Amino acid sequence: MIIRISDIRLELGEDQEMLRQKAASSLKLLSSQLEITRLVRKSIDARRNRIQFCYSLEVEVEERLLEMEKLESLPNIRLRTAAAPPMLLPRTGLKGLKPVIVGSGPAGLFCALKLLQYGVKPLIIEQGEPMEKRIMSVERFWSGGALNCRSNVQYGEGGAGTFSDGKLTTRLDDPRVDEVLQGFVKFGAPEEILYLKKPHIGTDIIRQAVVAMRHFIESQGGEVRFNTRLTDLTVKDGRVQNLVVNDRDELDCDLAILAAGNSARELYRLLELRGISLVSKPFAVGVRIEHPQSSIDRMQYGKFAGHPELGPADYQFTYKDQRIGRSLYSFCMCPGGYVIAASSGPGQVVTNGMSYASRDNRLGNSALVVAVTPADWQNRVMGGLEFQESLESRAYEMGGGNYCAPAQRLDDFLEQKTPANQLHGHGTYRPGLNAASLWTLFPEDIAKTLQNGILYWGRKAPEMLHRDAVLTGVETRTSAPLRIVRDEQRRCEGIENLYPCGEGSGYSGGIVSSAVDGIKTAEQIIGG
Repeated sequence: MIIRISDIRLELGEDQEMLRQKAASSLKLLSSQLEITRLVRKSIDARRNRIQFCYSLEVEVEERLLEMEKLESLPNIRLRTAAAPPMLLPRTGLKGLKPVIVGSGPAGLFCALKLLQYGVKPLIIEQGEPMEKRIMSVERFWSGGALNCRSNVQYGEGGAGTFSDGKLTTRLDDPRVDEVLQGFVKFGAPEEILYLKKPHIGTDIIRQAVVAMRHFIESQGGEVRFNTRLTDLTVKDGRVQNLVVNDRDELDCDLAILAAGNSARELYRLLELRGISLVSKPFAVGVRIEHPQSSIDRMQYGKFAGHPELGPADYQFTYKDQRIGRSLYSFCMCPGGYVIAASSGPGQVVTNGMSYASRDNRLGNSALVVAVTPADWQNRVMGGLEFQESLESRAYEMGGGNYCAPAQRLDDFLEQKTPANQLHGHGTYRPGLNAASLWTLFPEDIAKTLQNGILYWGRKAPEMLHRDAVLTGVETRTSAPLRIVRDEQRRCEGIENLYPCGEGSGYSGGIVSSAVDGIKTAEQIIGG
């Protein structure tokens, strides 16, 4: 019999071999009477000035050894009941389908992998470059070279998650989450992502996994075409007839899957032009804040900071400004990481965060973002996109051109002082930083919410106000600024063979939830 036991705790420095003994004790058995079959979850509890590792385990025990009635009354013990993905009954004519997937991010890749399981061989088109060339284009840009508007941090093989912390966390309660994590392990990610509460694989490992996925897709009869941009589509009698790529070439397709990222601005404008239903949605904008990673470790771990078993700490804060009526929260925290230039359009500065699997940089960073809603742009469908672009253009001007970013020391921002010029060595953003007042970047209520929220957090965690902390702007690509309306069959409203999915569709956010959305779209296509 398989039993799941949660909330088994080990002290810092306590040998992991103690897990079996503590699991047996919770069942009132000897350690020799059970076997640990799976580590389900591992997390850190750093509350109350004490560090503990918290585990959930699955163990195998002979049923005759258990007192079932007593077990049922224990809140941390239950029989394993694993939800399974739905069994699919493929529809007639499935293998003859010729689907085209637009985008090679998590949604597109996992959609393709699921389709291939049922003999459907998709074509993936990607406007950006394959991984090696894309990395070279991005590195040239970061070193002061020209921005490649078709292949950059946002566009190219693997999507925006390629240049990130590689976070694989999600709030989804869906059996397909395990399918996604198992998929990453299959293609080179470490097995620990299957049980860590906050799994991440870093930009270096996710790059390797994405390339391995592409090679597998191709080996199974799928096709991936890079430097292939969707520029138009023909809709007739409620169906997509063909796609136009690179302004000249037509692609016939039985169905199309729109798996673009949340920066797919040209796609959004094309869909609006072709009369496809879009609605505006909330997102958030703000800055990246950088601290010495050692100060973040002290903030979270106190006297235990630096212990080799702990690794670099992260944090998560939220704040509601009751007077102003806006919310502030930390987002996409990258311990031991880098603030990166994530621009995708000319004359626009965008920031994001990235780290390698080792998370060994001396600085950590997080986005601090304020929620904005369609009311901020009078509920216009394209208003959120325009709101993003206005901030990004303003940041470009404040950075002095050449994609340098406006930045300000935290203490100067909080006191609304003229920004100090001593930024050298305090930030990781390339091509470079230009000292500027971030109060002139944002509408006043957004800047004020940032100020009030940071001061509020600083009262609870003084290291947040570290004298070497630096703010860099602007963070705008937290999620899609609009949603492509889809029906219960996951199709664009009124078009029977056009399927929007993933982050760019406005229905998911992050690597795992986007991959799950891609899988669910493939399942709909398979089952009809």
